[in-house]
Amino acid sequence: MDQLIVGSNRKIDPTRRAHLKPDNTPNDNDRVEIGPTALAFDEWAAAGLTAPDMPALREYRLSRLQEKIREHDCAGLLLFDPLNIRYATDTTNMQLWTTHNPARACFVPPTGKVILWDFHNCEHLSAHLPLVGELRGGASFFYFETGDQTQHHADKFAAEMQSIMASVAGSNKRLAVDRIEKAGYAALLALGIEVVEGQVLTEHARSIKNENEINAMRCAIHACERAMDEMRMVVAPGVSENEVWAALHRGNIRRGGEWIETRILASGPRTNPWFQECGPRIMEAGDMLAFDTDMVSTYGYCCDVSRSWIVGDVKPTDIQKGLYRLAYDHVMTNIELIQPGMSFAEVTAKAHRLPEAYRALRYGVLAHGIGLCDEYPSIRYPEDVEEHGYGGSVEVGMTLCVEAYIGAEGGREGVKLEEQVVVTETGCELLSTYPHEADMLS
Repeated sequence: MDQLIVGSNRKIDPTRRAHLKPDNTPNDNDRVEIGPTALAFDEWAAAGLTAPDMPALREYRLSRLQEKIREHDCAGLLLFDPLNIRYATDTTNMQLWTTHNPARACFVPPTGKVILWDFHNCEHLSAHLPLVGELRGGASFFYFETGDQTQHHADKFAAEMQSIMASVAGSNKRLAVDRIEKAGYAALLALGIEVVEGQVLTEHARSIKNENEINAMRCAIHACERAMDEMRMVVAPGVSENEVWAALHRGNIRRGGEWIETRILASGPRTNPWFQECGPRIMEAGDMLAFDTDMVSTYGYCCDVSRSWIVGDVKPTDIQKGLYRLAYDHVMTNIELIQPGMSFAEVTAKAHRLPEAYRALRYGVLAHGIGLCDEYPSIRYPEDVEEHGYGGSVEVGMTLCVEAYIGAEGGREGVKLEEQVVVTETGCELLSTYPHEADMLS
């Protein structure tokens, strides 16, 4: 075991009384904690939005995980996925880098505080978080980091995990793990530890949001949509797709957002088929411009909103209007029909049916969950249920993205639309508010 630091949050002077921001985090200009900027707070106040209570949000998210640990009779939950670690602890550290270099880990016990393994000399990054009870190092056992000593480091970590499990759960050998390098998995099994699929716990825990978490998501979406405003100001004939996408990135970062998971923006003939990433193409007047934000915005919450615009001061063609109207009707009809208690299969069966000409290039899902990133569930089109569908039901507190791509095989262009909603007792409530194109719906 590498250096153990207990109660690292004591590094924060308890006699210090910093004023608080609207989200109940310290108003300290030199703080370690990342978060929204003054611009974001000002925009939220002007829009009448309530900032989340971050200390309470952190406690809620940890409680959701611990509830699932107890339900599944596990000694604890071991996390390597940076998004799961963020959910459990609200710590961040090189999120994209650690996605492909698993140098951080987190152990969530059935009750009490978590243990966090962080990157070298990064103890200070979580010193402000009282739910992190211990900080350790030594969770790396991937080849770039450990080379021909990989199995040695994996064995060392597994032995450490065995000791922790015995201290918090006695003889319980069931350990839920979200994902782990092969060497680590083998080392745990060699010690008689029963490795349980941890994604079942994390995905179901994360899928249900309380009102405080919805407040965080509303704020994140508002920040995203203001960045979309700035992005739209850049859209003009003669401008490249990349320049437009850069404006969205800039708007996200200047409000305290974090990154964008994809770069799915295309114009003109590059909108059909879908999933082409933005590039150097110079947009022309009358082009369809379509994009999917996939933005990890403020507080780390994902804003997954799609819109399609006409480039330049040009009226849309009848073909463009037809594509847009179909996408709009598809999304709005499906939002209207989704109710709590419906099975995913029932949603599929009752959903708006795409005309035959647009089924081949359909989007991958009718709807999917959303939180810190895309998450459970995925609700499929009828054509995909047999191969990719699964059981489950819509629940109150789920946040979903309902979407459509409309483009015909061999067509010049396509339209992408997507809305973010929360499931309430009476149906779906829109969280995304960015306006649609009146001239394409006329």
